[in-house]
Amino acid sequence: MSRFIGSPHHQDRVAHAAVAVSELLEVLWGRGQEAAPSGPVSPSQLRALLVIEEHEGVNLRTLSEALGSRPSSVSRLCDRMEAIGLVRRAPSQISRREVELRLSRQGQTVLDEFRAFRAREVHTVLERMSPGDVRTLAEGLSAFRAAASGHLEAEGVAPPAGRHGDVADSA
Repeated sequence: MSRFIGSPHHQDRVAHAAVAVSELLEVLWGRGQEAAPSGPVSPSQLRALLVIEEHEGVNLRTLSEALGSRPSSVSRLCDRMEAIGLVRRAPSQISRREVELRLSRQGQTVLDEFRAFRAREVHTVLERMSPGDVRTLAEGLSAFRAAASGHLEAEGVAPPAGRHGDVADSA
């Protein structure tokens, strides 16, 4: 049973609002993928870079599972990313039959650039909001993040470590 306070209709409206906000964020952030100083990176490459960063030394099978893609498609994606210098492949220290994926210095630079661009875009939007609305948003985002992390853990998926601290504390 849902712990959500309010009618199911209200919960639907909130869910639709969250989807609309995530779509706006995708539009805002998508511009950064094309405008990055290091060059354009596709959405699938960006997702792969994020997983590799979170799970340094991940193998192709695990990366495929994390991305929800076929191993052959992920292998070709990694071929392209290695060719442009975003990732490095190395023999696994655990199994000679496996290959580990690690971010290159350029791959980390790309992620840092995207995060900086995203932060600037969000900051620009937050400046248009009242301080009280920003505090309320920060509290809501912290609660949502905690609930989403719990949901992922219940599904057996490790949530991202959240490298950038608690939302409410940084508002």
